[in-house]
Amino acid sequence: MAESIRPDEQSNYETFRDCLSEPVLKALALPQDKPRPKKKRHAKKSSKDKNGVRQDVAPVASAPASDAEDLGEFIEYLSNVIFPCLPPELRALSYTKYRDSTSLQDTYSTPLSASTYTRLLGFISPDAIDSLESYGLLPPSSDTNDQRNLLLPVLNAYVTTTTAPPPIWSTTRTTECELCQRDWVPLTYHHLIPRSTHDRVLKRGWHTEEKLNSVAWLCRACHSFVHRLASNEELAKSYYTVELIGEGGVDGDPEKRAEVEGWVKWVGGVRWKSR
Repeated sequence: MAESIRPDEQSNYETFRDCLSEPVLKALALPQDKPRPKKKRHAKKSSKDKNGVRQDVAPVASAPASDAEDLGEFIEYLSNVIFPCLPPELRALSYTKYRDSTSLQDTYSTPLSASTYTRLLGFISPDAIDSLESYGLLPPSSDTNDQRNLLLPVLNAYVTTTTAPPPIWSTTRTTECELCQRDWVPLTYHHLIPRSTHDRVLKRGWHTEEKLNSVAWLCRACHSFVHRLASNEELAKSYYTVELIGEGGVDGDPEKRAEVEGWVKWVGGVRWKSR
């Protein structure tokens, strides 16, 4: 069976899955008038039987390759098979680790060097290769060149994404307040982890450095409301995403949740008069 993903690698796994989905969707989301590959049951992680003979992927009834549910399941399966096979330092790669390690920079600078991607392709399991071939993503009996052409862009995209610095605030700007959804009012950026708490946050390990500059775009009224909702330390510990603000913090405080819901409903109806 496919291996479970470690909690501390879940975020990077999701990034890898997103990167892998691009070539899969491009290849398999075919127009209705084109032939589609036969659907095959996903191989088990244990690819050998008791006699040491590798088991083949068992075919099942054909199904439209453009079916969203089937494609989603297939992408999830491939990601679960491939990602755990990657080296630990690659699975845990982050902007901070990459920035602070010359070794990681030498190994994982993009585009990946021939020596690096050749080594990484060697980690891809036979189960994954079988599935890629059976779905027509790789030719039958594919060689290393075929596998490189398909998977190198995925690896490059994954490394580029995981090592990117936190986005500049202006690039994350929304067109409406992320709490009340009003799009006719000026927006300000709210530090989801208040700057006055950054030293304490790092010292106590509440968040990693790359999370410190996360912001939400709020109207001035909602911005002030959030700072009334909880102290800066509480905001840093329990209300560090817009979703958590709406849910009453990490503990799901029902009184706080009701307070936020009441505020959002009320302020959302406040409109400026036309001049």
